[in-house]
Amino acid sequence: MITPEMIARINELARKQRSCGLSEQEKTEQATLRRQYIDHIKAQVKEQLDRLKTQQCGHTHDCHCGCHHPH
Repeated sequence: MITPEMIARINELARKQRSCGLSEQEKTEQATLRRQYIDHIKAQVKEQLDRLKTQQCGHTHDCHCGCHHPH
């Protein structure tokens, strides 16, 4: 889960990177936080798309209607 504190830290590191640069430890922290953020967003998008596909099909995940939904 992405917290407001994590987003604040991502933004703080980005500002510091632009102004005076980051230490190696900060670069590693920035990369880790960014990866967590991106993975979280990807998971949300996938979940929404899966829900949309199920709604469009109108069937349960065990149907054999040929809707090409990954059951």
